Amino acid sequence: MATIDDLKGKETWRLFRILSEFVEGFEELADIGPAVSIFGSARFKPRNKFYRKTVEVAKILAENGYTIITGGGPGLMEAANRGAMLGGGLSVGLNITLPKEQKPNPYQNRSLHFRYFFARKVMFVKYAMGYVCMPGGFGTLDEFFEALTLIQTHKIYPFPLILFGIEYWAPILDFMENTMLKYGTIDREELNIIKVTDDPLEVLRIMNKHRDWKEDIRKKFEKK
Repeated sequence: MATIDDLKGKETWRLFRILSEFVEGFEELADIGPAVSIFGSARFKPRNKFYRKTVEVAKILAENGYTIITGGGPGLMEAANRGAMLGGGLSVGLNITLPKEQKPNPYQNRSLHFRYFFARKVMFVKYAMGYVCMPGGFGTLDEFFEALTLIQTHKIYPFPLILFGIEYWAPILDFMENTMLKYGTIDREELNIIKVTDDPLEVLRIMNKHRDWKEDIRKKFEKK
């Protein structure tokens, strides 16, 4: 049976491992330029229509100067990394070890490996100037709602939060509109944070508009 001192020692070393993941992430991602994090199901195969759309979205963004960040796994993460490479852009995978689903895809030209979800999630939000959430499961919902909450509570600067796939996301948006808004648990302007589309070019337009806005703010700040 482990002594209390042994347990304390294990917790101390866990803190060092956590710190090392943050340090590695900060060092590896500091120079990636304007980036978009793309989320989506690990279970969709290349023949799936959303796989093809994800490739298209990532390719268009990469061709226009955006780094693509994904979770590094299969399915729509693979599709996004693949599209980034096809578009000649930087393709980043934030890989994590899981009992199933998470096998690193081969379309990453910069890969990081995490043991802790929370350290990985910091990298997604810190180095992205926008999120694109393709159809996905609990993990995609988790990333979406966490970013939405951080923007709502002013813990991060607002950035584009795009749901791609109108039909897929309609029931969740309907619940927000007709239940949460009705009961007053959210406000109308908080719903306006979310953008929804089926058009890859609309994703690019939204990201470019935000990038131009950020550049205008930077120039105004420099003049002061």
